[in-house]
Amino acid sequence: MSGLQDWTDLPKDLLQSIFSRLGSIHDLLAFVATCRSWRVALTSYSSKSTLCTLFPPLLIQPNIRVHVPRPPCNNGHRNLQAYKVIDPAKQSAIGLHCHIDEEILQTMRCAGPSYGQLIFYNHGHCVVVDPFRGTKVSPPRLPLRDEYRKLNWSDIPFKQKIMELQQLVTESYCSAILTAPLASPNSHMLVSTGPSLFSWSVGSDTWSELQCSDVQIIQIVEFNGQFIAMDLRQQIYTLEMAPKLRLQEITTNCPPDLTKSCQDPSRISWLVVCGDMLLMLVHSCTSIQYNASVSFIRTVHYLDMSTKPAKWVDMEKLDNWAIFTGSDIRSTSFSCMNPEHWGGRSKCLYVARSPKPWSEYGLGNEPDPSVDPTHQHFRIWCHLMQPLWVYPSMLYSDGP
Repeated sequence: MSGLQDWTDLPKDLLQSIFSRLGSIHDLLAFVATCRSWRVALTSYSSKSTLCTLFPPLLIQPNIRVHVPRPPCNNGHRNLQAYKVIDPAKQSAIGLHCHIDEEILQTMRCAGPSYGQLIFYNHGHCVVVDPFRGTKVSPPRLPLRDEYRKLNWSDIPFKQKIMELQQLVTESYCSAILTAPLASPNSHMLVSTGPSLFSWSVGSDTWSELQCSDVQIIQIVEFNGQFIAMDLRQQIYTLEMAPKLRLQEITTNCPPDLTKSCQDPSRISWLVVCGDMLLMLVHSCTSIQYNASVSFIRTVHYLDMSTKPAKWVDMEKLDNWAIFTGSDIRSTSFSCMNPEHWGGRSKCLYVARSPKPWSEYGLGNEPDPSVDPTHQHFRIWCHLMQPLWVYPSMLYSDGP
């Protein structure tokens, strides 16, 4: 250490040993912003992905503007606006914000975050936005059906009109993820809309399409190096990227509450990757009467793939994990290990919402820390971007 010129010359190994000892994403961002060499230490950190399980994600609140100087370059955005960001591990921190084009927020739907990017879409047009760098990427337009534009609606049977309208509604909702950071080799964006699954190789001019006939994929997650997709019936599949797009059904048992969630709108199910576990969370209520005392149940199942067929197993407790999700059914859920480290709670579901930053709910047999019956139905399809959780893209980037 005696030969060092100044603190910018600190050994990379020493700097990297500090990352996991920091208390929050806010502290990590401040640490690596000190100088370029410290930032490089993060981007070259081989265990960077583990930081996303040590610290809670940041909360973007698109309903709350903040007044800060605009970035020097708008990167093609017409009306870049700053919005409030909260770090649950350091709620007293001031100045946290992100930048998103206001026109995108008002005219496009958000399919959620992926590798630190926000994916927006509207009628086949997609935009990938980095909210903390202010950059955006525009893939080519999705090759959606447009035969309906050519139809003479006055001359077609009523039933066909209904089918066409249902198709339009289906195509207006989609789920989307990136398979790797945008700058990574062979990065793709996967988009599911209606009965089709599309793949775009980042930088290319075309999409490839897999027609899924009677299967509508509503969620795709990355788990143990492979992609798992779930359809409206809570059936899961492995998604193969090469040599071409292909869905392979994973045969599983189906616990009673999962079976009922396929048929009951008061039951909502979604996938969550939690360490080396693939979980299915089921949120259900025992009554939907207005202004009534309502009892809610949140059950957790993990997928045991050591058996043939694979089976969903009830999980009474989530041990030392907390889960973060948004009110939009398309928003990505994240898991955080040992949340007590930063002042959080284990076996707890943190749901981003408005106007409050979030609500907390017990998972499995864990009691709720508070009861808020007016905000229990939190996973719905939303037209405008809702508050959501995200990790900055620099935690996934391989470059400085």
